[in-house]
Amino acid sequence: MSTPADAGRAYRRYLSAVMAHGHAGARACGLGASDLYALNLLELTGPMTPGELGARTGLTTGPTTRLIDRLEHAGYVRRAPAPDDRRKVLVEPIGRPAQLDEVLAPAREKIGEILSGYTPEQRGVLFDYFRRAGAAYQEAVEDLRKTTG
Repeated sequence: MSTPADAGRAYRRYLSAVMAHGHAGARACGLGASDLYALNLLELTGPMTPGELGARTGLTTGPTTRLIDRLEHAGYVRRAPAPDDRRKVLVEPIGRPAQLDEVLAPAREKIGEILSGYTPEQRGVLFDYFRRAGAAYQEAVEDLRKTTG
């Protein structure tokens, strides 16, 4: 199966649109893009130490502390002692912006309409791609961080 000549550009446009939507959604909820990204990470993976959160977001210690402070002040996370080592602190999600679902709903509805145009088998392929591509991107991020510090 061959790919269209402009496949790379189409994919880059898609990724840029997803990123722009994330930034706009965060702003609409009164958050920065890093704040929303951190909340999403915590929701997907569960509690983590500030160091782990910093590593996953690509932030250094100072900006990570300020991010956690902002999210804690807004009522979205709390710092809690780790159950296995009370000297460690975990950042755990406890809330999310009330308007987040409302802000993201229009895009989710449009994407849902697009997906409904595919057969169940085609959707299976798409979601297989999302899982595999997500893992590939995460691995690439980790590789980049190893080489760039």
